[in-house]
Amino acid sequence: MNKDAFRKWSQTAANWGADYRETVGKHPVRARTAPGEVTAKIAKSPPEQPEEMDAIFADFERDIVPGMTHWQHPRFFAYFPANAAQVSVVAEYLVTAMGAQCMLWQTSPAATELETVVLDWLRQALGLPEDFTGVIQDSASSATLAAVLTMRERALNWAGNQRGLANHPALRVYASDQVHTSIDRAIWVSGIGEENLVRIPVSGPQRALDPAELEAAIARDRAAGLLPTGIIACVGGTSVGATDDIAEICRIARDHDLYVHVDAAWAGSAMICPEFRSLWQGVELADSVVFNPHKWLGASFDCSAHFIRNPDSLVKTLAIQPEYLKTHGQDGIINYSEWSVPLGRRFRALKIWFLIRAHGLEGLRRMIRNHVAWSEQLAQKIAAENNFELVTDPMLSLFSFRYAPPNIDDLDALNLQLVNAINNDGRIYLTQTRVDGALVIRFQAGQFETTEEDVLSALGVILDCAASLDI
Repeated sequence: MNKDAFRKWSQTAANWGADYRETVGKHPVRARTAPGEVTAKIAKSPPEQPEEMDAIFADFERDIVPGMTHWQHPRFFAYFPANAAQVSVVAEYLVTAMGAQCMLWQTSPAATELETVVLDWLRQALGLPEDFTGVIQDSASSATLAAVLTMRERALNWAGNQRGLANHPALRVYASDQVHTSIDRAIWVSGIGEENLVRIPVSGPQRALDPAELEAAIARDRAAGLLPTGIIACVGGTSVGATDDIAEICRIARDHDLYVHVDAAWAGSAMICPEFRSLWQGVELADSVVFNPHKWLGASFDCSAHFIRNPDSLVKTLAIQPEYLKTHGQDGIINYSEWSVPLGRRFRALKIWFLIRAHGLEGLRRMIRNHVAWSEQLAQKIAAENNFELVTDPMLSLFSFRYAPPNIDDLDALNLQLVNAINNDGRIYLTQTRVDGALVIRFQAGQFETTEEDVLSALGVILDCAASLDI
Protein backbone atom coordinates (compact mmCIF):
# COMPACT_ATOMS: atom_id res chain seq x y z
CA MET A 1 0.00 0.00 0.00
CA ASN A 2 1.48 3.33 -1.03
CA LYS A 3 0.94 6.65 0.72
CA ASP A 4 -1.98 7.68 -1.49
CA ALA A 5 -3.79 4.39 -0.96
CA PHE A 6 -3.08 4.61 2.77
CA ARG A 7 -4.73 8.04 2.90
CA LYS A 8 -7.72 6.86 0.86
CA TRP A 9 -8.38 3.72 2.87
CA SER A 10 -7.75 5.43 6.19
CA GLN A 11 -10.47 7.91 5.27
CA THR A 12 -12.72 5.11 4.03
CA ALA A 13 -12.30 3.20 7.30
CA ALA A 14 -12.98 6.31 9.39
CA ASN A 15 -16.11 7.09 7.39
CA TRP A 16 -17.25 3.48 7.67
CA GLY A 17 -16.75 3.65 11.44
CA ALA A 18 -18.76 6.86 11.72
CA ASP A 19 -21.59 5.39 9.62
CA TYR A 20 -21.52 2.17 11.64
CA ARG A 21 -21.82 3.97 14.96
CA GLU A 22 -24.67 6.10 13.61
CA THR A 23 -26.67 3.06 12.49
CA VAL A 24 -25.63 0.30 14.91
CA GLY A 25 -28.94 0.51 16.77
CA LYS A 26 -30.75 -0.74 13.66
CA HIS A 27 -28.98 -4.11 13.75
CA PRO A 28 -29.99 -7.15 15.82
CA VAL A 29 -27.79 -6.90 18.90
CA ARG A 30 -26.41 -10.44 18.79
CA ALA A 31 -25.01 -12.05 15.67
CA ARG A 32 -27.44 -14.44 13.97
CA THR A 33 -24.66 -16.59 12.57
CA ALA A 34 -24.55 -20.38 12.77
CA PRO A 35 -21.29 -22.03 13.86
CA GLY A 36 -18.97 -22.43 10.87
CA GLU A 37 -20.91 -20.03 8.67
CA VAL A 38 -18.16 -17.38 8.60
CA THR A 39 -15.43 -19.99 8.21
CA ALA A 40 -17.13 -21.32 5.08
CA LYS A 41 -16.88 -17.89 3.44
CA ILE A 42 -13.14 -17.46 4.00
CA ALA A 43 -10.53 -18.93 1.64
CA LYS A 44 -8.99 -22.09 3.04
CA SER A 45 -5.48 -21.10 1.96
CA PRO A 46 -3.70 -17.72 2.09
CA PRO A 47 -3.35 -15.84 -1.22
CA GLU A 48 0.00 -16.03 -2.97
CA GLN A 49 -0.50 -12.72 -4.76
CA PRO A 50 -1.72 -9.33 -3.48
CA GLU A 51 -5.43 -8.66 -3.63
CA GLU A 52 -7.13 -5.33 -4.26
CA MET A 53 -8.26 -3.37 -1.23
CA ASP A 54 -11.69 -2.87 -2.81
CA ALA A 55 -12.22 -6.63 -2.77
CA ILE A 56 -10.87 -7.04 0.76
CA PHE A 57 -13.08 -4.25 2.11
CA ALA A 58 -16.14 -5.60 0.30
CA ASP A 59 -15.55 -9.05 1.81
CA PHE A 60 -15.23 -7.43 5.24
CA GLU A 61 -18.65 -5.81 4.87
CA ARG A 62 -20.31 -8.87 3.34
CA ASP A 63 -18.77 -11.75 5.33
CA ILE A 64 -17.42 -10.39 8.61
CA VAL A 65 -19.76 -7.65 9.82
CA PRO A 66 -22.93 -9.84 9.78
CA GLY A 67 -21.13 -12.29 12.06
CA MET A 68 -20.35 -9.66 14.70
CA THR A 69 -22.27 -9.08 17.91
CA HIS A 70 -22.70 -5.33 18.32
CA TRP A 71 -21.20 -4.39 21.67
CA GLN A 72 -21.76 -0.69 21.00
CA HIS A 73 -25.49 -1.25 20.43
CA PRO A 74 -27.55 0.94 22.81
CA ARG A 75 -29.62 -2.12 23.80
CA PHE A 76 -26.69 -4.35 24.67
CA PHE A 77 -27.62 -5.40 28.22
CA ALA A 78 -25.61 -8.63 28.44
CA TYR A 79 -22.41 -9.43 30.36
CA PHE A 80 -20.83 -6.09 31.22
CA PRO A 81 -20.29 -3.36 28.62
CA ALA A 82 -17.11 -3.08 26.57
CA ASN A 83 -17.59 0.56 25.80
CA ALA A 84 -15.80 2.52 23.12
CA ALA A 85 -16.84 6.15 23.41
CA GLN A 86 -16.43 7.84 20.06
CA VAL A 87 -13.61 10.06 21.29
CA SER A 88 -11.80 6.95 22.49
CA VAL A 89 -12.09 5.46 19.00
CA VAL A 90 -10.51 8.60 17.54
CA ALA A 91 -7.63 8.31 19.99
CA GLU A 92 -7.16 4.67 19.01
CA TYR A 93 -6.89 5.69 15.34
CA LEU A 94 -3.92 7.84 16.32
CA VAL A 95 -2.35 5.12 18.46
CA THR A 96 -2.69 2.59 15.65
CA ALA A 97 -1.25 5.00 13.09
CA MET A 98 1.84 5.63 15.24
CA GLY A 99 2.22 1.93 16.04
CA ALA A 100 4.51 2.55 19.01
CA GLN A 101 5.72 -0.20 21.33
CA CYS A 102 5.68 1.59 24.68
CA MET A 103 7.45 -0.92 26.89
CA LEU A 104 10.09 1.50 28.23
CA TRP A 105 10.32 5.22 28.90
CA GLN A 106 12.93 5.57 26.15
CA THR A 107 10.79 3.73 23.58
CA SER A 108 8.08 6.43 23.89
CA PRO A 109 8.65 8.99 26.68
CA ALA A 110 5.29 10.71 26.13
CA ALA A 111 3.40 7.41 26.48
CA THR A 112 5.03 6.65 29.83
CA GLU A 113 4.63 10.14 31.24
CA LEU A 114 1.04 10.50 30.05
CA GLU A 115 0.22 7.15 31.66
CA THR A 116 1.58 8.41 34.97
CA VAL A 117 -0.55 11.55 34.76
CA VAL A 118 -3.85 10.02 33.60
CA LEU A 119 -3.66 7.22 36.16
CA ASP A 120 -3.31 9.89 38.82
CA TRP A 121 -6.33 11.65 37.28
CA LEU A 122 -8.27 8.40 37.69
CA ARG A 123 -6.98 7.97 41.25
CA GLN A 124 -8.29 11.41 42.14
CA ALA A 125 -11.59 10.74 40.36
CA LEU A 126 -12.13 7.57 42.41
CA GLY A 127 -11.23 9.26 45.69
CA LEU A 128 -8.26 6.95 46.35
CA PRO A 129 -5.55 8.38 48.62
CA GLU A 130 -2.26 9.75 47.29
CA ASP A 131 -0.25 6.72 48.38
CA PHE A 132 -1.81 4.69 45.54
CA THR A 133 0.06 4.63 42.23
CA GLY A 134 -1.45 3.37 38.99
CA VAL A 135 -0.47 1.41 35.92
CA ILE A 136 -2.53 0.41 32.88
CA GLN A 137 -2.85 -3.34 32.35
CA ASP A 138 -4.56 -4.94 29.37
CA SER A 139 -7.33 -6.46 31.49
CA ALA A 140 -8.37 -7.13 35.06
CA SER A 141 -7.17 -10.70 34.52
CA SER A 142 -3.60 -9.45 34.10
CA ALA A 143 -3.90 -7.09 37.07
CA THR A 144 -5.19 -9.92 39.25
CA LEU A 145 -2.39 -12.22 38.10
CA ALA A 146 0.15 -9.52 38.96
CA ALA A 147 -1.47 -9.13 42.40
CA VAL A 148 -1.44 -12.90 43.05
CA LEU A 149 2.21 -13.14 41.99
CA THR A 150 3.04 -10.25 44.32
CA MET A 151 1.22 -11.79 47.28
CA ARG A 152 2.97 -15.08 46.53
CA GLU A 153 6.43 -13.49 46.52
CA ARG A 154 5.67 -11.45 49.63
CA ALA A 155 4.58 -14.60 51.51
CA LEU A 156 7.75 -16.44 50.39
CA ASN A 157 10.04 -13.55 51.34
CA TRP A 158 10.66 -12.82 47.64
CA ALA A 159 12.18 -16.25 46.97
CA GLY A 160 9.49 -17.85 44.80
CA ASN A 161 10.71 -16.56 41.44
CA GLN A 162 14.20 -17.93 42.07
CA ARG A 163 13.54 -21.16 43.97
CA GLY A 164 10.02 -22.14 42.91
CA LEU A 165 7.28 -23.33 45.22
CA ALA A 166 8.84 -26.63 46.28
CA ASN A 167 9.96 -27.07 49.87
CA HIS A 168 7.45 -24.48 51.10
CA PRO A 169 4.12 -25.00 52.83
CA ALA A 170 1.16 -24.74 50.48
CA LEU A 171 0.16 -21.11 49.94
CA ARG A 172 -3.50 -20.30 50.63
CA VAL A 173 -5.52 -17.53 48.98
CA TYR A 174 -9.05 -16.66 50.15
CA ALA A 175 -12.04 -15.44 48.13
CA SER A 176 -15.77 -15.98 47.91
CA ASP A 177 -17.45 -18.10 45.24
CA GLN A 178 -18.73 -14.86 43.67
CA VAL A 179 -15.37 -13.70 42.30
CA HIS A 180 -14.59 -13.80 38.60
CA THR A 181 -12.99 -16.88 37.07
CA SER A 182 -9.92 -14.76 36.31
CA ILE A 183 -9.02 -15.36 39.96
CA ASP A 184 -8.97 -19.13 39.32
CA ARG A 185 -6.69 -18.62 36.33
CA ALA A 186 -4.34 -16.40 38.32
CA ILE A 187 -4.12 -19.12 40.94
CA TRP A 188 -3.34 -21.70 38.24
CA VAL A 189 -0.74 -19.60 36.43
CA SER A 190 0.98 -18.51 39.65
CA GLY A 191 1.56 -22.14 40.60
CA ILE A 192 -0.45 -21.86 43.82
CA GLY A 193 -2.99 -24.39 42.57
CA GLU A 194 -6.78 -24.49 42.53
CA GLU A 195 -6.92 -26.63 45.68
CA ASN A 196 -5.35 -23.74 47.59
CA LEU A 197 -7.97 -21.19 46.55
CA VAL A 198 -10.16 -21.27 49.63
CA ARG A 199 -13.79 -20.42 48.91
CA ILE A 200 -15.38 -18.54 51.80
CA PRO A 201 -19.20 -18.69 52.11
CA VAL A 202 -21.20 -15.54 51.44
CA SER A 203 -24.09 -14.07 53.40
CA GLY A 204 -26.60 -11.22 53.30
CA PRO A 205 -28.27 -9.45 50.38
CA GLN A 206 -24.90 -8.25 49.04
CA ARG A 207 -23.68 -11.85 48.93
CA ALA A 208 -20.59 -10.71 50.79
CA LEU A 209 -17.77 -12.93 51.96
CA ASP A 210 -18.47 -13.89 55.60
CA PRO A 211 -15.73 -12.34 57.79
CA ALA A 212 -16.15 -14.87 60.60
CA GLU A 213 -15.78 -17.74 58.14
CA LEU A 214 -12.68 -16.06 56.69
CA GLU A 215 -11.00 -15.78 60.09
CA ALA A 216 -11.87 -19.38 60.88
CA ALA A 217 -10.38 -20.59 57.58
CA ILE A 218 -7.15 -18.66 58.17
CA ALA A 219 -6.85 -20.12 61.67
CA ARG A 220 -7.48 -23.68 60.41
CA ASP A 221 -4.83 -23.31 57.71
CA ARG A 222 -2.21 -21.97 60.08
CA ALA A 223 -2.91 -24.81 62.50
CA ALA A 224 -2.48 -27.29 59.64
CA GLY A 225 0.93 -25.87 58.74
CA LEU A 226 -0.27 -24.12 55.59
CA LEU A 227 0.74 -20.58 54.61
CA PRO A 228 -2.07 -17.97 54.38
CA THR A 229 -0.98 -15.57 51.63
CA GLY A 230 -3.69 -13.14 50.54
CA ILE A 231 -7.34 -12.29 50.10
CA ILE A 232 -9.11 -11.32 46.88
CA ALA A 233 -12.14 -9.18 47.65
CA CYS A 234 -14.98 -8.43 45.28
CA VAL A 235 -16.92 -5.22 44.54
CA GLY A 236 -19.65 -5.77 41.95
CA GLY A 237 -19.17 -9.43 41.08
CA THR A 238 -19.94 -10.50 37.53
CA SER A 239 -22.90 -12.74 38.28
CA VAL A 240 -25.23 -10.49 40.30
CA GLY A 241 -22.94 -7.79 41.74
CA ALA A 242 -21.74 -9.46 44.94
CA THR A 243 -19.87 -6.96 47.10
CA ASP A 244 -17.64 -7.74 50.07
CA ASP A 245 -17.09 -5.65 53.21
CA ILE A 246 -13.73 -4.25 52.19
CA ALA A 247 -13.02 -2.48 55.49
CA GLU A 248 -13.60 -5.66 57.52
CA ILE A 249 -11.56 -7.80 55.13
CA CYS A 250 -8.67 -5.34 55.34
CA ARG A 251 -8.86 -5.40 59.13
CA ILE A 252 -8.60 -9.18 59.12
CA ALA A 253 -5.76 -9.05 56.60
CA ARG A 254 -3.84 -6.57 58.74
CA ASP A 255 -4.24 -8.81 61.81
CA HIS A 256 -2.83 -11.78 59.87
CA ASP A 257 -0.31 -9.91 57.68
CA LEU A 258 -2.04 -10.84 54.42
CA TYR A 259 -2.11 -9.02 51.08
CA VAL A 260 -5.53 -7.74 49.90
CA HIS A 261 -6.43 -7.27 46.24
CA VAL A 262 -9.81 -5.70 45.39
CA ASP A 263 -11.43 -6.72 42.12
CA ALA A 264 -13.83 -3.92 41.14
CA ALA A 265 -13.45 -4.48 37.40
CA TRP A 266 -16.96 -3.31 36.52
CA ALA A 267 -18.21 -1.42 39.57
CA GLY A 268 -15.03 0.58 40.07
CA SER A 269 -16.05 3.03 37.33
CA ALA A 270 -19.07 4.05 39.42
CA MET A 271 -16.76 5.23 42.18
CA ILE A 272 -16.20 8.46 40.30
CA CYS A 273 -19.62 9.26 41.82
CA PRO A 274 -19.03 9.99 45.54
CA GLU A 275 -22.47 8.66 46.53
CA PHE A 276 -21.51 5.12 45.47
CA ARG A 277 -18.20 4.92 47.36
CA SER A 278 -19.82 3.38 50.42
CA LEU A 279 -19.82 0.17 48.36
CA TRP A 280 -16.07 -0.10 48.78
CA GLN A 281 -15.60 1.66 52.11
CA GLY A 282 -12.16 0.79 53.44
CA VAL A 283 -10.59 0.39 49.99
CA GLU A 284 -7.80 2.77 51.02
CA LEU A 285 -6.52 -0.04 53.28
CA ALA A 286 -6.14 -2.54 50.42
CA ASP A 287 -2.80 -3.33 48.82
CA SER A 288 -4.08 -3.20 45.25
CA VAL A 289 -7.27 -2.38 43.36
CA VAL A 290 -8.32 -2.97 39.76
CA PHE A 291 -11.10 -1.50 37.65
CA ASN A 292 -11.66 -1.46 33.91
CA PRO A 293 -12.23 1.91 32.20
CA HIS A 294 -13.00 -0.22 29.13
CA LYS A 295 -16.13 -1.53 30.80
CA TRP A 296 -18.28 1.33 32.05
CA LEU A 297 -16.18 4.47 31.69
CA GLY A 298 -15.95 4.58 27.90
CA ALA A 299 -12.31 3.78 27.10
CA SER A 300 -12.19 1.26 24.27
CA PHE A 301 -10.88 -2.22 25.03
CA ASP A 302 -8.27 -2.95 26.28
CA CYS A 303 -7.66 -0.66 29.25
CA SER A 304 -7.51 -1.78 32.88
CA ALA A 305 -6.46 0.54 35.72
CA HIS A 306 -4.39 -1.21 38.40
CA PHE A 307 -3.66 0.79 41.55
CA ILE A 308 -0.97 -0.34 44.00
CA ARG A 309 -0.25 1.05 47.45
CA ASN A 310 3.37 -0.11 47.33
CA PRO A 311 4.54 -0.36 43.70
CA ASP A 312 8.01 -1.43 44.82
CA SER A 313 6.57 -4.83 45.75
CA LEU A 314 5.03 -5.21 42.29
CA VAL A 315 8.26 -4.20 40.54
CA LYS A 316 10.28 -6.48 42.81
CA THR A 317 8.03 -9.34 41.69
CA LEU A 318 7.96 -8.65 37.94
CA ALA A 319 11.00 -6.59 36.88
CA ILE A 320 13.70 -8.14 34.71
CA GLN A 321 16.41 -5.85 33.33
CA PRO A 322 18.66 -7.44 30.72
CA GLU A 323 21.24 -5.10 29.27
CA TYR A 324 19.27 -4.49 26.08
CA LEU A 325 16.34 -3.07 28.10
CA LYS A 326 18.34 -0.69 30.27
CA THR A 327 17.99 3.07 29.83
CA HIS A 328 21.42 4.58 30.39
CA GLY A 329 22.01 8.17 31.38
CA GLN A 330 18.50 8.76 32.73
CA ASP A 331 17.61 8.52 36.41
CA GLY A 332 14.24 8.39 38.13
CA ILE A 333 12.31 7.11 35.12
CA ILE A 334 9.47 4.56 35.15
CA ASN A 335 9.49 1.59 32.80
CA TYR A 336 5.93 0.27 33.03
CA SER A 337 6.90 -3.04 31.44
CA GLU A 338 8.36 -3.82 34.88
CA TRP A 339 4.88 -3.39 36.36
CA SER A 340 3.19 -5.90 34.02
CA VAL A 341 3.52 -9.55 33.03
CA PRO A 342 3.83 -8.76 29.26
CA LEU A 343 6.91 -6.89 28.11
CA GLY A 344 5.15 -5.26 25.17
CA ARG A 345 2.78 -2.38 25.87
CA ARG A 346 0.35 -0.42 23.74
CA PHE A 347 -0.16 3.34 24.14
CA ARG A 348 -3.36 2.96 26.16
CA ALA A 349 -3.09 6.22 28.10
CA LEU A 350 -3.98 8.36 25.09
CA LYS A 351 -7.62 7.25 24.96
CA ILE A 352 -8.09 7.97 28.67
CA TRP A 353 -6.63 11.44 28.19
CA PHE A 354 -8.94 12.13 25.24
CA LEU A 355 -11.94 10.63 27.03
CA ILE A 356 -11.67 12.59 30.27
CA ARG A 357 -10.91 15.84 28.49
CA ALA A 358 -13.75 15.48 25.98
CA HIS A 359 -16.46 14.45 28.47
CA GLY A 360 -15.19 15.77 31.78
CA LEU A 361 -15.69 13.83 34.98
CA GLU A 362 -19.13 15.35 35.39
CA GLY A 363 -20.24 14.09 31.98
CA LEU A 364 -19.05 10.59 32.87
CA ARG A 365 -20.75 10.78 36.26
CA ARG A 366 -24.02 11.80 34.61
CA MET A 367 -23.87 8.77 32.31
CA ILE A 368 -23.31 6.35 35.18
CA ARG A 369 -25.98 7.93 37.38
CA ASN A 370 -28.47 7.68 34.52
CA HIS A 371 -27.71 4.01 33.95
CA VAL A 372 -28.23 3.25 37.63
CA ALA A 373 -31.50 5.19 37.82
CA TRP A 374 -32.91 3.69 34.63
CA SER A 375 -32.03 0.13 35.72
CA GLU A 376 -33.75 0.69 39.04
CA GLN A 377 -36.87 1.86 37.19
CA LEU A 378 -36.83 -1.21 34.96
CA ALA A 379 -36.33 -3.55 37.91
CA GLN A 380 -39.39 -2.08 39.62
CA LYS A 381 -41.48 -2.50 36.47
CA ILE A 382 -40.46 -6.14 36.02
CA ALA A 383 -41.18 -6.88 39.69
CA ALA A 384 -44.69 -5.44 39.28
CA GLU A 385 -45.55 -7.77 36.39
CA ASN A 386 -47.57 -10.92 36.95
CA ASN A 387 -45.52 -14.11 36.85
CA PHE A 388 -42.20 -12.28 37.18
CA GLU A 389 -40.04 -11.96 40.27
CA LEU A 390 -37.01 -9.86 41.06
CA VAL A 391 -34.35 -12.27 42.34
CA THR A 392 -31.57 -9.81 43.20
CA ASP A 393 -32.11 -6.09 43.71
CA PRO A 394 -30.12 -3.65 41.61
CA MET A 395 -26.46 -3.39 42.49
CA LEU A 396 -25.75 -0.15 40.66
CA SER A 397 -27.17 -0.95 37.19
CA LEU A 398 -27.17 -4.75 37.52
CA PHE A 399 -30.07 -6.93 38.70
CA SER A 400 -31.55 -10.37 38.01
CA PHE A 401 -35.10 -11.60 37.54
CA ARG A 402 -37.02 -14.79 36.86
CA TYR A 403 -40.09 -15.74 34.89
CA ALA A 404 -42.15 -17.84 37.31
CA PRO A 405 -45.69 -18.57 36.14
CA PRO A 406 -47.59 -21.04 38.34
CA ASN A 407 -47.72 -24.79 37.76
CA ILE A 408 -44.43 -25.00 35.86
CA ASP A 409 -42.28 -27.92 36.95
CA ASP A 410 -38.96 -26.77 35.47
CA LEU A 411 -38.52 -23.03 35.84
CA ASP A 412 -34.83 -23.28 34.97
CA ALA A 413 -35.65 -24.68 31.54
CA LEU A 414 -38.38 -22.08 31.06
CA ASN A 415 -36.05 -19.18 31.87
CA LEU A 416 -33.36 -20.54 29.59
CA GLN A 417 -36.01 -20.79 26.88
CA LEU A 418 -37.00 -17.18 27.58
CA VAL A 419 -33.48 -15.73 27.44
CA ASN A 420 -32.86 -17.58 24.17
CA ALA A 421 -36.12 -16.24 22.74
CA ILE A 422 -35.15 -12.70 23.78
CA ASN A 423 -31.75 -12.94 22.13
CA ASN A 424 -33.11 -14.55 18.97
CA ASP A 425 -35.65 -11.71 18.77
CA GLY A 426 -32.69 -9.35 18.32
CA ARG A 427 -34.05 -6.16 19.86
CA ILE A 428 -32.05 -6.53 23.10
CA TYR A 429 -29.34 -8.85 24.41
CA LEU A 430 -29.41 -10.45 27.89
CA THR A 431 -27.53 -13.28 29.59
CA GLN A 432 -28.33 -15.78 32.31
CA THR A 433 -26.65 -16.78 35.56
CA ARG A 434 -27.46 -18.85 38.65
CA VAL A 435 -28.46 -17.60 42.08
CA ASP A 436 -28.58 -20.18 44.87
CA GLY A 437 -28.68 -22.86 42.18
CA ALA A 438 -31.62 -21.39 40.26
CA LEU A 439 -31.22 -20.13 36.70
CA VAL A 440 -32.09 -16.43 36.44
CA ILE A 441 -31.83 -13.73 33.79
CA ARG A 442 -29.48 -10.84 34.43
CA PHE A 443 -29.79 -7.29 33.16
CA GLN A 444 -27.27 -4.48 33.26
CA ALA A 445 -27.30 -1.07 31.64
CA GLY A 446 -23.93 0.39 30.74
CA GLN A 447 -23.53 1.04 27.03
CA PHE A 448 -22.07 4.52 26.63
CA GLU A 449 -24.81 5.92 24.38
CA THR A 450 -27.86 4.08 25.71
CA THR A 451 -30.91 6.17 26.58
CA GLU A 452 -33.76 5.89 29.06
CA GLU A 453 -35.99 4.75 26.21
CA ASP A 454 -33.53 1.99 25.30
CA VAL A 455 -33.44 0.68 28.86
CA LEU A 456 -37.18 0.84 29.54
CA SER A 457 -37.97 -0.71 26.15
CA ALA A 458 -36.51 -3.95 27.48
CA LEU A 459 -39.71 -4.58 29.44
CA GLY A 460 -41.84 -4.81 26.29
CA VAL A 461 -39.38 -7.20 24.66
CA ILE A 462 -39.26 -9.43 27.74
CA LEU A 463 -43.06 -9.57 27.98
CA ASP A 464 -43.50 -10.16 24.25
CA CYS A 465 -41.05 -13.03 24.28
CA ALA A 466 -42.53 -14.56 27.43
CA ALA A 467 -45.99 -14.48 25.84
CA SER A 468 -44.63 -16.28 22.78
CA LEU A 469 -43.39 -19.29 24.72
CA ASP A 470 -45.29 -22.54 24.46
CA ILE A 471 -46.01 -23.38 28.09
